[in-house]
Amino acid sequence: MSERLIVQTAARKAPAVVESRGLIRLIWAEMRPHQWVKNLFIFAPLLFGRKLADPSAVANSALAFAVFCCIASGLYIINDIIDAEDDRSHPEKRLRPISSGALPIPVAILASISLTAAGFWIAASIRWSVFLVAAAYFLLTLTYCLVLKKIMILDGMTISAGFVLRIIGGAFAIGVLPTHWLIACAFLLALFLAFTKRRQEILMLDKTAGEHRKTLEEYSVGYLDQVNTILISAVLVCYALYTVAPETVSRFETTSLIYGTVFVIYGMLRYMVLIKSPDYGGNPSRMLLKDKPLLLTVAGWAIYNAFVIYHLDITDLFELFH
Repeated sequence: MSERLIVQTAARKAPAVVESRGLIRLIWAEMRPHQWVKNLFIFAPLLFGRKLADPSAVANSALAFAVFCCIASGLYIINDIIDAEDDRSHPEKRLRPISSGALPIPVAILASISLTAAGFWIAASIRWSVFLVAAAYFLLTLTYCLVLKKIMILDGMTISAGFVLRIIGGAFAIGVLPTHWLIACAFLLALFLAFTKRRQEILMLDKTAGEHRKTLEEYSVGYLDQVNTILISAVLVCYALYTVAPETVSRFETTSLIYGTVFVIYGMLRYMVLIKSPDYGGNPSRMLLKDKPLLLTVAGWAIYNAFVIYHLDITDLFELFH
């Protein structure tokens, strides 16, 4: 109960009105650039596909990142148009430009079409396979906005499938195939993040949760705590098994990836601490950008894996700066 009160109190601290902002800034706010952190999943195949030293692969990964940023932002705008009425009952979402009425709907629609078109154009310029994955992501997320977010459990699974498509898109962009282990780890991690966010929404909205989103009436904090306990365990076990799987050891010619699991363990446990804070409200993107220990953990995990996968040593690190 005390946790519920803390989250609700933090939500009430948000300003009651939306500041007067220019049109470009309003569109930028609707694009939710802080959410682009999710698209970092696109770079996983670049690391594990041993393509970091390939300039063309790095460039294609960056372009794939831009593809999903554009399409995701276009979809965020569509979602906010659809949910405008419901969002007005949410202590934070009511401040968004569309739900607050600051951004005209016709302008928002034009921005969404432009962003989506730009994303597909960039995707087609990389590879047609990336275009097809981007199209699948668009259709899946649009279906989520219209229907699937109203169905318990499927709402979280759909969000997780979107993360898997990011990884597949990133893999196709550089001409490699993602492993089943990588896909499984990504799906479980994204599912954990999705259900954690649902938990925080229930705490924040309390008795009015159902007014904002019907599925929140079907969930409970106790149920989501149990689910997340299962998922955090599944993520850790799945990742550990991936690092010692015969195909992984054969590909990278090392068994040392297993020691990088310590970063995953710390990161997951750190996240569990952060969701208790009203400053974040269970928003993984905001947590990663603002929490230094979590940000350093992700960076440490990436650096460690780069050293192991590419068989580097400490002298190679010094050579990079000379």
